[in-house]
Amino acid sequence: MIRMPATEITVRAEDWYARDLSGEDHMATLFADVDLTEATGTGATFDSCVFRGVRFNSAHLTEIAFTSCVFDACVFFDTTLERCKLVGTQFNNCRFDLLKVEGGNWSFTNLHRAALAGTRFDGVRLREADLSGIKASGAVLLGCDMSGADLGEADLRNADLRGSDLSALDPLGANLTGAVVGEAQAILLAERLGLVVRPD
Repeated sequence: MIRMPATEITVRAEDWYARDLSGEDHMATLFADVDLTEATGTGATFDSCVFRGVRFNSAHLTEIAFTSCVFDACVFFDTTLERCKLVGTQFNNCRFDLLKVEGGNWSFTNLHRAALAGTRFDGVRLREADLSGIKASGAVLLGCDMSGADLGEADLRNADLRGSDLSALDPLGANLTGAVVGEAQAILLAERLGLVVRPD
């Protein structure tokens, strides 16, 4: 269940196309139907904000904090998020086509049943995130820390999981058909299935 933070300010239907968000500081703000297509910026802070119907198409955001925020029906088409902090943030009914996430802390995020097929997460901290039911067929999740994450019923078919912490993954509780893993990960998953792995 998505828990909406209380907001005190509303920004509605604004055209922020290609806006530079660098250094901006927003708290308890509702952004409704705002166009942030091709937005850029470094070091902005959004705390306890709600984004509803916001378009982040082709935006490139670096070291921006979205803490305890909610993204509802937002579009992240071809968006790049570099070293951003999204701790405790929740996503509901968002589109992530061609999303690229490089580094950053996404611990305790709620991505329940998110459509992440074709996205790329590289070196992202996803500790104790709710990834249950994610539709991540063909996604790239390289070197991600998913320790303690909920991966129940995750669709990870043909996903590239090399280098990621899969200690919380129950191989019987997710679809791993065609998923790519490293040798150590394969041994871990085999042991989770009750197999005894020994050298030839």
